[in-house]
Amino acid sequence: MTSMNTFFTRALVRAAAAIGLAGLAACGSVPSALPPAPMTAAAPDYSYIIGPGDNLNIVVWRNPELSMSVPVRPDGKVSAPLVDEIVAQGKTSVEMAREVEKALAKYVRDPIVTVIVTNFVGPYSEQIRVVGEAAKPQFLPFKQKMTVLDVMIAVGGLTDFADGNSATILRTSDANKQYSVRLKDLIKRGDVSANVEMRPGDILIIPQSFF
Repeated sequence: MTSMNTFFTRALVRAAAAIGLAGLAACGSVPSALPPAPMTAAAPDYSYIIGPGDNLNIVVWRNPELSMSVPVRPDGKVSAPLVDEIVAQGKTSVEMAREVEKALAKYVRDPIVTVIVTNFVGPYSEQIRVVGEAAKPQFLPFKQKMTVLDVMIAVGGLTDFADGNSATILRTSDANKQYSVRLKDLIKRGDVSANVEMRPGDILIIPQSFF
């Protein structure tokens, strides 16, 4: 499993570097010339999207025998009592509850269903990816109002070889635009003006310092 994680991390680094270089070539600039990331990024009406690896607590009112906790499979589907398969990936918990109600309506009169998401992972398109010179490069489930400081705490900060102030955010939700972020100023100097909000699908790229 460790070797698989190492392979995955290296693959992410290579992919992010390739995307970053392509973006730089297209705009003819260097990371320091990129616009700073906006302080506020996430839409205020953001709703969590279910993805593989999430766990769903399905509660059917007045039918405890139909209520249960189920994992979202790698194919994005779930199975529950009287429900063979339902696609959960890409739906909110409310949308998923309505889907389960439709399926149960064949067997239960006027079912009322509540779906609660636990063990948050989210779909790949929504995850935050951190590559390069982070202490623990990884992917993280997106949370509303998540900031780059929250991300850096989760990944254990910068390595000794990181060029934190040359880090960039690749914003996949905004046509792969790149923005500069001052991680060194934020983490080492406590400059809160360098703290910015993340968006679903952001890739935080931390380059290595050559000095």
